[in-house]
Amino acid sequence: MRLLLLAVPLLVSGCIARTAVDIVTLPVKVVSAGVDAATTSQAEADQRRGREIREAEEREGREARRREREARRQRERAGEAGEEPDR
Repeated sequence: MRLLLLAVPLLVSGCIARTAVDIVTLPVKVVSAGVDAATTSQAEADQRRGREIREAEEREGREARRREREARRQRERAGEAGEEPDR
């Protein structure tokens, strides 16, 4: 029992020291997290640029398919009417 009572102050002082370290390092961690959130790494910038390029290509593809459908419809309408399609 005495041994346990002698060990208690040592254990508690370790907890207090750890808490003090946490309190001292907290501002550094907060600032670091803020800097990380505010800055963009090269890899993140590359990923964003790649995504933008892919999305632009998808939009262009959709628009090209839409134009082709419209041209096909015009040719079909012109063929039904016996006319030359608009060029």
